[in-house]
Amino acid sequence: MAPAWAKAVRPLVLVFTLIGFLITWLFEADVDAQGGAYATGVLVLMTSAAVAVTLSARRLQQRKRTIGFGVITVLFLYTTVANIFERPEGIRIAGFFILGIISISLLSRVLRSFELHATHVRLDTQALEFLAENLTGPIGIIAHEPLRQSADAYRRKLASATEASHFPADYQTLFLEVTVDDSSDFETALEVRGVVRHGFAVLEVHGPGVPNTIASVLLHIRDVTGLMPHVYFRWTEGNPAVNLLRFLVLGEGEIAPVTREILREAEPDVTKRPWVHVG
Repeated sequence: MAPAWAKAVRPLVLVFTLIGFLITWLFEADVDAQGGAYATGVLVLMTSAAVAVTLSARRLQQRKRTIGFGVITVLFLYTTVANIFERPEGIRIAGFFILGIISISLLSRVLRSFELHATHVRLDTQALEFLAENLTGPIGIIAHEPLRQSADAYRRKLASATEASHFPADYQTLFLEVTVDDSSDFETALEVRGVVRHGFAVLEVHGPGVPNTIASVLLHIRDVTGLMPHVYFRWTEGNPAVNLLRFLVLGEGEIAPVTREILREAEPDVTKRPWVHVG
């Protein structure tokens, strides 16, 4: 989940330094107050460690150790709570520091959500055969939810795309299904697998986010075939703001416009950018 800049020492030092200056300014360089924050942090760390070993001993069915570590955990919990009430400035300073880290992390998450996350894309033999059958004309791809795999669902999706986009009835199309495994994984290799389901050609792929994965596959198909792929979506039902939040957190939600935005960022030349159709 960590962005690339987190691997570098200098950006992290700058972030921690800026937050440290902010806390020092807010609390007027009060050493005693910052000492309270240190004590609170140490107690929270030791309490969490005590809870961890207690749970581990319980899972291993070590009854005596579970009781012993449980008593220690209760003592640390009492000490931590007592310290927070006696020196509340410690929890306030820790809260500001945590808020700063979370804010920067959320900003990084939002900015990186509109990037291509694929390290590389590979099409299996069946997927390449599907594309080879479409080299005589535009490559039409219909985005489809992998949870709806009945024959009727594919027929209705194809009919809807045909009606909304007005392409010929004999227009050869492929279905593209993206399964989200871990939305926090920002870099992954995409393995596209071709399958025939109910007589329909389907491209299956697992990725960290639906729009990012679709955009990566479309650009790869363009590079492999030399043809411009056209992808067809239906508008996502629900509140747009909620759908955008779902995308930022879960990698799903407002698929069509986000896919178009990712493609726009990845390919500035509009003449080389895959087409996005929504109906």
